[in-house]
Amino acid sequence: MDNPALEIQLKTLPNQPGVYQYFDKEGAIIYVGKAKNLKKRVSSYFTKTHDNGKTSVLVKKIAYIKHIVVETETDALLLENNLIKKHKPRYNVMLKDDKSYPWICIKNERFPRVFSTRRIFKGGGEYFGPYTSVKTVHTLLDLIKGLYSLRTCNYQLSEEKIKAGKFKVCLEYHLGNCKGACEGLETELEYNKNIKAIKQILKGNFKDSLQQFKNQMQDYAETMLFEEAQKIKEKIEVLENYQAKSTIVNPKINNVDVFSIVSDESYGYINFLQLSYGSIIRSHTLELKKRLDETDEALLELAITEIRQRFHSKSKEVYVPFKVDLGEAVKVTVPKLGDKKHILDLSLRNAKYFRMERFKQMKIVDPDRHANRIMVQMKADLRLREEPRHIECFDNSNIQGTNPVAACVVFKNGKPSKKDYRHFNIKTVEGPDDFASMEEVVYRRYKRLLDEEQPLPQLIIIDGGKGQLSSALKSLDVLNLRGKIAIVGIAKRLEELFYPNDPIPLYLDKKSETLKIIQQLRNEAHRFGIEHHRNKRSKNALNTELETINGIGKKTVVELLKHFKSAKRVANAKLDELEDVIGKFKAEKVYNYYHRN
Repeated sequence: MDNPALEIQLKTLPNQPGVYQYFDKEGAIIYVGKAKNLKKRVSSYFTKTHDNGKTSVLVKKIAYIKHIVVETETDALLLENNLIKKHKPRYNVMLKDDKSYPWICIKNERFPRVFSTRRIFKGGGEYFGPYTSVKTVHTLLDLIKGLYSLRTCNYQLSEEKIKAGKFKVCLEYHLGNCKGACEGLETELEYNKNIKAIKQILKGNFKDSLQQFKNQMQDYAETMLFEEAQKIKEKIEVLENYQAKSTIVNPKINNVDVFSIVSDESYGYINFLQLSYGSIIRSHTLELKKRLDETDEALLELAITEIRQRFHSKSKEVYVPFKVDLGEAVKVTVPKLGDKKHILDLSLRNAKYFRMERFKQMKIVDPDRHANRIMVQMKADLRLREEPRHIECFDNSNIQGTNPVAACVVFKNGKPSKKDYRHFNIKTVEGPDDFASMEEVVYRRYKRLLDEEQPLPQLIIIDGGKGQLSSALKSLDVLNLRGKIAIVGIAKRLEELFYPNDPIPLYLDKKSETLKIIQQLRNEAHRFGIEHHRNKRSKNALNTELETINGIGKKTVVELLKHFKSAKRVANAKLDELEDVIGKFKAEKVYNYYHRN
C-alpha cells in the first residue's frame, strides 16, 4: 500500500458493526458500505485480489476512511441506506435507487387503521420502523390482527355518519375480525385502548401483550382447545424472539445536531451526528488539543460552533450530554432517556472509539509520545514526585499454606519488562504468613539491587492492603530506602490505594489509564506467582511419593527422575530397567512398592 496514513488507520479500526465511508483525495465520498466487523470488512478491500474491475479502481482511489460505529448489523444496513441516499456515492450501485423500507402506520383518523407502507406523509399518522424485512412487518401485523379486532375498511367513520346509519357491517365482522365500529357496535374508547396496546408492541414493549397471550393460551388449554393454544404459543415465541425497532431512525427526531465529548489531560474528542428527518446523514469527530486546563463544557462549546460552521448546519436544536451556552437561536436539549438519549449514547460511543484509534495510531507512529503521556498522567494521579518510568509489583502465593513463593514483576515506560521478572522461594518464614513473606522478599530484592548497584524503581506496588504495605516498609527502613522510593498498596476488593502513614485510601476513576496499568501489574504479578507456585507444587508432588518408599532417599529420586523423566514412568518401569539405574537392592524396593497388588 502506497498510503502509510491509510495503512495505520486500517490497523486501528474497531471490531464492531458499523458503516464505513471511502473518500478520494478531493474529499468526496466515493463509496459507503456496512459491516458486521468494520476492521475485517474494510481490511479485505486492501488484502484481497479483486476480480471485479470496478472494485480495483475504487481501492486505488481511496485516500482516507471514515466510519460510524452502531450497535447491530441491522442498524448498519439502515444507516448505510440513509447515507447513500444523501450523498449518492459514485461507486455505490445497491440502494442507489430511492428504495425505501417498509413502515407500519397507525392512521390519524377515528377508529385508526393499522397497515404497512413505504411512504411517509406528514400528519398522515404515527409511523413505526423502518423494518429491514417485509416478513417481519407481516408477522407483526398478523400478530396484531390475531390479538385485536381492527377495521380494514377505508370508510370515514365520523360520529354523524355512524348515527345516520350510512354504513353496514361487512364480511370481516361476520368472520370475527372486526367488531362493527361502522354500525356503532364498538365504542371509540374501547377501540383506542387496543390502539394504545398496539403502539406498545410496535415500540418493543411486549409485556402486556405477552401476558394477555399467555392468559389466552391458558384459557384454551383448560377448555381442551389444544390446537388453538398451540397457535397462541407460536405467537408468544415470535414476540419473545422479535427484536424491537431500529434505534438509528426515529421520524420524530427531525433536523437535529447531536454532540458528545470525551477528553483526557491533553486532548478533547468531539463527535457530531447530523440528523435529518430522523435519519443520520453525517458523522464527524473533531480532535482538539488543550492549550490550558479547559473544561469539557468550554471545549464542547468551541467545537459545536466550529463544526456547525464547517458543515453549514442550520438545525435549530442540538442534543448534548450537559448544558452549554450556544445563544438564544439554538435550543439545547440534554436527553435523559428514550430514543434521544440512545442517539446521544451512540455519538458518545463513536467519540470513544475515535479516541481509542488515535491512541493505537500514536503507539504505531510515535510510541514514545504515548508512553510520555501515560507517565505524566500516572505522576499526577498517584501524587508522585517523579514519573514512574520503572515500576515493580510484588505478590505472595501460598495456596492452602503449601510451597510459599512470591513474585516481582517489572514495568518500564508503562509496558511489561519480562526479562526483569523475578521469582522468590520463601526461606525464612514458617507456614503461611503473608506479612512476613512480603517483608522478606522486599528486603531480598532491594538488598540485591543495592549490592549490584542496579537502578532502583520510582514506584513499588504491593498487592495487598495496609498490613502488606507496612511489612514492605519495614524492609525499606532497614535498607534506608524509606522516602527514596514511592510505595503504595492496592487492596483487591474496592481497588483502594494505600499510602504510608495515610489512613484514608485513594480511589482512582475506574476508567482511568493509571488504574488500568496498576491492575495490569497486579494481575501479571499474580499470574507469574501462581505459575511458579504450581510448578513447585507439582514437582514436590512427584517427588513426595517416591520419597515415601522405605530405603529410597532424595539422591536416588533425582537419579530415577533424571533417567525416566517422570514418576509415572518410574512406576511403570520393569525391574531390570530400574536395576540398570539404581542397582538391584533399591530397584526391588521401588518395583515392589508399585507392584505390591
